[in-house]
Amino acid sequence: MRILYFAKISEDLGKSEDTLYIKKKLKIIDIIKILKEKDEKYILVFNNLSNVKFAVNCEYVNKNYLVTNSDELAIFPPVTGG
Repeated sequence: MRILYFAKISEDLGKSEDTLYIKKKLKIIDIIKILKEKDEKYILVFNNLSNVKFAVNCEYVNKNYLVTNSDELAIFPPVTGG
């Protein structure tokens, strides 16, 4: 699956995307757990998911949404306004 990172998440990870192979459907929260096992950067970036937004194939979803290997997952950081 293709995972896209935006704004502060992309900056903190030093990349705008990852590719991850999954054999079966998984919840997005499980994908985050897999990413956090990669290295310390992912742990820091995904430590607090309370305001992080997710989209699968350009549709906003919650962290319990099931994804497959053919999906595109986009992860957006909290947005602030002024």
